[in-house]
Amino acid sequence: METFIVEMIIAFVSSFLLSNWLKSYFKKAGLVGLDVHKKNKPKLPTSGGIPVFFGFYVAAMLYIFLRTYIYGEFNFLLEILASILSIALVTFVGFLDDVNSAEGKRTGLKQWQKPLMTIWAALPLMALRLGTPKMMLPFIGNINLSFIYPLFIIPIAFMGASNMVNLLGGFNGLESGMAIIYLTSLSLYTYFYSNLAAKIIAFGALGAISGFFLFNKFPSKFLPGDSITYFLGATLATIAIVGNVEKAAIIISIPFIIEGLLKLRGRFKKPTIGILKNGKIHRQDGIYSLPHIFMNGNFTEKQIVQFTWAISAFFSILVWFV
Repeated sequence: METFIVEMIIAFVSSFLLSNWLKSYFKKAGLVGLDVHKKNKPKLPTSGGIPVFFGFYVAAMLYIFLRTYIYGEFNFLLEILASILSIALVTFVGFLDDVNSAEGKRTGLKQWQKPLMTIWAALPLMALRLGTPKMMLPFIGNINLSFIYPLFIIPIAFMGASNMVNLLGGFNGLESGMAIIYLTSLSLYTYFYSNLAAKIIAFGALGAISGFFLFNKFPSKFLPGDSITYFLGATLATIAIVGNVEKAAIIISIPFIIEGLLKLRGRFKKPTIGILKNGKIHRQDGIYSLPHIFMNGNFTEKQIVQFTWAISAFFSILVWFV
């Protein structure tokens, strides 16, 4: 456990330092987004997935360096390197979406482009035929998918997870805070029930997102952008595939699945964001997103985020009992 804590600390420090530098760099470069739930709607630097990914990358590479040069261990190297490449490719897709901006108002990639671009990021895992076709799914049990797993399940999982996590956001600290909650649970789960590759990815990602959270919590100084949600979605998919912990990843992802169903109910045209009145948030229409449940004009942005964190915490704890 001590080695993974060290990895997590390295990821945290790297992500924190990079976030501190890049928030100024991105703002000067015009890579900004509107903090829509503030009275004056300030323009803040966005695309926090870039410092988070590189914090994760630095920690993972240092961990591999120590295992290979000091301990002479080479287990799971292919799995780890392929996983990092896939996560990097998905994060880059999110960054492309963030970059397409003008005066803080992003047009972003077209809806049909995102799934097509994220699905190709699964190629490194597909090419190495990583993961195991034998899966344990909640309420179903053990199944063996044979060649269907690497050729179909892996790319679908990457496409689905990346775009699913991207649906839930728009509030200070929501995405990064949720990630700390479910990655804490998933990191511990992989420590007890999974392999080295999954542990390195989970603990590294947890440290990296924690470093960014200090800039993203309310009141935010750095917005996450799509690069961070795509990074998180790819991380969830990779841990599930490489670590063979699909059941845990699915349970943890239930808030995002619910979000997807609610968004589908609104034909993906109803925004998650609300209207600020007297410091409280009002939803614009019916309930088409998880935060909408609490956007009745009685709660502040910070409170709505905390309620949504609580939902994530419930399913993150449920992992250990199902």
